[in-house]
Amino acid sequence: MFGLGYNAILVTVGAGLLGASAGLTGTFLFLRKRALVSDAIAHATLPGVALAFVVMVALGGDGRALPGLMAGSALSAWLGLLAVGWLSRHTRLAEDAAIGAILSVFFGAGIVGLTVIQSLNTGRQAGLETFLLGSTAGMLFTDAMIIAIGGALAVVAVILLRRPMLAVCFDPGYAAATGRDVHRIDLAMMGLVMAVTVVGLKIVGLVLIVALLIIPPVAARFWSDEAGRVVLISGLIGAFSGATGAILSASAPNLPTGPLIVLAAFAVFAASFVIAPKRGLLASVLWHLRYRRRVHLRQGLLALAQGHPIYEAFTMRLLRRAGLARADGVATDQGRAAAANALLDERRWQILRSDPKFETTAALYDGLRPIDTVLTPDQITQIDRGLGPRGAA
Repeated sequence: MFGLGYNAILVTVGAGLLGASAGLTGTFLFLRKRALVSDAIAHATLPGVALAFVVMVALGGDGRALPGLMAGSALSAWLGLLAVGWLSRHTRLAEDAAIGAILSVFFGAGIVGLTVIQSLNTGRQAGLETFLLGSTAGMLFTDAMIIAIGGALAVVAVILLRRPMLAVCFDPGYAAATGRDVHRIDLAMMGLVMAVTVVGLKIVGLVLIVALLIIPPVAARFWSDEAGRVVLISGLIGAFSGATGAILSASAPNLPTGPLIVLAAFAVFAASFVIAPKRGLLASVLWHLRYRRRVHLRQGLLALAQGHPIYEAFTMRLLRRAGLARADGVATDQGRAAAANALLDERRWQILRSDPKFETTAALYDGLRPIDTVLTPDQITQIDRGLGPRGAA
């Protein structure tokens, strides 16, 4: 990175801060199950970009000044967000239908605005199309500083508001009962999403900023079940994606920055999907194989205890490897003891499942769990009173 030049370093830092703020903010949208709201906000910014350009040119300024374009896009996005909320609350439209309506109408209006601007004879309209997919080519020092400062401020705001936003994400009713204003917290959450969207327009573009808001928290969810850790991991993934995409774009100037950032985020998501220790694909496959092995061993021991032949080759192979049976299918001394314990355990479970007093505990039965892991020795003694001298129920 440090060999790419001062401007590229600044853009990389700005993209990293933008990615961190997008990952942190997007986590609350993901937990609140409002991922599509970010799409509506992003597409609603386009009319504001066109309107801001026209206003700045009419006032004799540079229509491509980033602060003015960001202000226009923020105003337009806020109007779109208010429109989605109004339609959801005051009509029979569901939130997803309202989002679809606002997204398409605002985006269509923005495209019309850009088309009209391209036909104007101002000589300063070139470059607005970069707000669709993002671009760092020709970015000024002031532009990079605005993006970096905006991303940093968004990160600070998320850190300060994380507790009330988490409370609303998991249990809005409890949050309201504890005195929190759920509506205002939702507005603050949407405001943060809008801020990140507006800040990221120059680098990622309004079409792809949604991916930077959603992919990092989805990838982070594979790594932890704790909300605080998911927020932190999502921020780190977003920062890594933003910085990596900016570095790759600076190394290959013909490649666009926004898509590279999104592809970097997707690479992290794909890796998380495969290798995450608890929720990843590999972990799921290993768990399934271990579970299958436990089922075959259990059924094999019950068959040995009851004197039934074992026809399943895989079950027989497992029993032999564990030293519980010989090649001819006869149980070893260790196998007979294990089979007797398995049969006793199964008959204890039968009594427990037929006793209404143990209804809650009986729900834990899965055919594999030892009964002494859910009952105390005294309770097991009580269960054994229903067994005959040979363990018959």
